[in-house]
Amino acid sequence: MKLFTLTLATLATVALLFAASEVTYVDHEKASVALTKGGALAKGDDFTVSGARRNGPGQVEVHEKETDIFYILDGEATFVTGGTMVGGKMSKAGQWLGTDIQGGETHHLKKGDVITIPAGTPHWFKEVPASINYYMVKVLKP
Repeated sequence: MKLFTLTLATLATVALLFAASEVTYVDHEKASVALTKGGALAKGDDFTVSGARRNGPGQVEVHEKETDIFYILDGEATFVTGGTMVGGKMSKAGQWLGTDIQGGETHHLKKGDVITIPAGTPHWFKEVPASINYYMVKVLKP
């Protein structure tokens, strides 16, 4: 299973890095820390790659120019996508934060799951019972 996880993560990263103008190398020790505790792994003009960790719910988010791709490494969460953001306020250019989602689709994320959230789609870690670790790729639209 670890080989499958590593292969999937590597393929997603390689697909994005093909378009990058320079090579990024992250050794296994730094990658392990980022994937366990959260942190940046690589960044280019049109992507970011990082590990992420949540210990509780978050706010509703909408990224106008970022598609998110998550691969769940450990833990579980109730995650809502789509619908309509409630109480949305621009937090920075192209980024909105809100308090709730009306409608939308609920997903129970757990180890091994992959979910993609297209740019402009409301999404929300509604419930995180303990913690959740995930590999995150953000594809940036120009």
